[in-house]
Amino acid sequence: MKKISIIIPAYNEEEALPMLYERLNKLMNSVNNYEFEVLFVNDGSKDKTIDIIKELRKKDERICYVDFSRNFGKEIAMIAGLDYAKGDCVIFMDADLQDPPELIPELIKYWEEGYDDVYARRSSRKGETWLKKFTSKMYYRVLQSLTRVPIQKDTGDFRLLDRRCVNALKKLRESQRCSKSMFSWIGYKKKEVMYERDPRIAGSTKWNYRKLIDLAIDGITSFTTSPLRISTYLSIPTFFALFCYFIYVIVKCILTSTFVQAYQAIILLILFFSGVQILLFGIIGEYLGRIFNETKNRPLYFVNEYNGEKELNA
Repeated sequence: MKKISIIIPAYNEEEALPMLYERLNKLMNSVNNYEFEVLFVNDGSKDKTIDIIKELRKKDERICYVDFSRNFGKEIAMIAGLDYAKGDCVIFMDADLQDPPELIPELIKYWEEGYDDVYARRSSRKGETWLKKFTSKMYYRVLQSLTRVPIQKDTGDFRLLDRRCVNALKKLRESQRCSKSMFSWIGYKKKEVMYERDPRIAGSTKWNYRKLIDLAIDGITSFTTSPLRISTYLSIPTFFALFCYFIYVIVKCILTSTFVQAYQAIILLILFFSGVQILLFGIIGEYLGRIFNETKNRPLYFVNEYNGEKELNA
């Protein structure tokens, strides 16, 4: 019997967990010929999330959990889920039930047909503001323009991955992670499934705009070096514009027999080139910071407890 691991990162989701388990339990009992494992990754929650998960495990052995020593972030929680999952395939989903568990049988169906990565694409995003939808659209457009690897648009983490995809992702141990890009980078046979994303059933989103901006920067700088080429792209038109401006000043002085006020031109040029330099230094700084973090070669996370057993993290 094939085993399916459902990986659910959780951070302060005490209100959503009872309803989540109710729907998952109903689903698992209705799907025959498969063994299920629901693996919660508690990302340093400050509420009663881990206590509720432990209570669920007492009455249902299909519930498993990894309890982090502190908050490491959702991206790290996802790779930890892959490290601990035992299934022949894994399914990522959020704890807030924006990803409907009822779609899982369709994901399994396409997996049995031979697809390695069955990802759910959102046809609508209920409960999200116009600004968030617009910025998300622009982000995927920019990311796609900077890389040659196809990026699935309007997709989150809700997807099914075959074991060979899991093994491939486990080899990618960088600390600055963007799983959406990694799913595309590893390749394999992919299949799209459309669905309507529901609003949160409880609580509030943990993704404010600051965290979303950080995630976008990580996604771009960890996946492509194209921004480093901005200096080349900017230098050519900049020097061309400077040359044209120099010719213009010379011709104007000859034809009108007037003098150009030098201090104005100097101030404008200084401001222009200072702005360009600050932009380029910022881009280089982002990559240097990531090099610094990767060279430290620290573990991605530490586990406090796995299914009731304390981890030594040795």
